[in-house]
Amino acid sequence: MRGDIAKLPDLDRLYEIVRTEKGRLDIVFANAGLGEFVATDAMTEAHFDKTFDVNVKGTLFTVQKALPLFNDGGSIILTGSIATVKGIPAFGVYSASKAAIRSFVRTWTLELKDRKIRANVISPGTIDTPILAPLPKEAIAQIVASIPMGRIGSADEIAKAAVFLASDDSSFVTGIELFVDGGTAQV
Repeated sequence: MRGDIAKLPDLDRLYEIVRTEKGRLDIVFANAGLGEFVATDAMTEAHFDKTFDVNVKGTLFTVQKALPLFNDGGSIILTGSIATVKGIPAFGVYSASKAAIRSFVRTWTLELKDRKIRANVISPGTIDTPILAPLPKEAIAQIVASIPMGRIGSADEIAKAAVFLASDDSSFVTGIELFVDGGTAQV
């Protein structure tokens, strides 16, 4: 199903399909997000609203609307960002929106504990995705030089972290922010 996470009727349609076809949920991986570089003095209300509608509002209501279908003992996984702990010029609104994601996980860890639903956030560093395509080779080299592991991560590495957090292998893991960033946010 195609939809826009920031449009609540699209989420309602999604969960109606889930309810009708599957009945219940064990895992939600809210992985939507967008970010644009805009300096504070050039910020517009439209930029702010677009970023927060997808990253914060969309994530909140994705989880809220899933809860009635959620089996006890399930797993909620959100995508954050190392931008919440690293100052990145012209990325303040994105960083703030991803800090809200981290806050949701802390809150939901406590709110959902009686249902044994775990909530965690994965915070990627620089990952080899199409978003990097327009960057010049020099910019990529500069990014790689700042990563302690000396390379950009892969989408598969993020997926493996999500599978871990969704699985019973992480049955005693909740409320964490798992940095998958080659050490960038750690040093």
